[in-house]
Amino acid sequence: MKITFYGHATLGIQIKDIHILVDPFITGNEKASEIDIEQIKADYILLTHAHQDHTLDVETIAKRTGAVIVSNHEIVTHYQNLGFEGHPMNHGGSWDFEFGNVRYVNAIHTSSFPDGKYGGQPGGFIIEGEHKNIYIAGDTALTMDMKLIPLRTKLDLAILPIGDNFTMGVEDAILASDFVECDKVLGYHFDTFGYIEIDHDEAKRKFFEKDKDLMLLGIGESVEL
Repeated sequence: MKITFYGHATLGIQIKDIHILVDPFITGNEKASEIDIEQIKADYILLTHAHQDHTLDVETIAKRTGAVIVSNHEIVTHYQNLGFEGHPMNHGGSWDFEFGNVRYVNAIHTSSFPDGKYGGQPGGFIIEGEHKNIYIAGDTALTMDMKLIPLRTKLDLAILPIGDNFTMGVEDAILASDFVECDKVLGYHFDTFGYIEIDHDEAKRKFFEKDKDLMLLGIGESVEL
């Protein structure tokens, strides 16, 4: 399993020859200006919620690639009405896709499209594929529901927001890693704009002091599990 960070909360995940794109927000992110969305491969697009900083490039990429959009019922219905292919899910549900199992789990946040249209309840994803299990938290506060995750799944990586203000900050992300029983964390949703800028060294130090490993990838960088 190969995971590429495209900035903000956008991830590319490759499982064998299947390409999964999560929350595509690239063209609106000045820090990701060197990423060419025309070169990004996508067989599936997973959306945690409807906010523009997670959905801006969905239509452009889905139109070019024919990717299947996976999200909650309201978001998938929105894109199906525009002519895109989708697979609706809801909290607690799971589905066996060709690349592995996906489970849609709780997140505490808001969710609406740029025009104010309701975007359903936000969520996160558990992906089990290629004998590796990852948790993509989405935009969320720290929640006790995270403690349910290790009852079902032993995680190899937790991908957690760390930018604070709109989501968890570093301290709550450390607690979240305790809740999900995974000490290997990839941080995301940070630095894109002023409200969520962080001190990288301080964040890594705080995780290190709790015997945890925080990875902060540069935009375009990848990690393999």
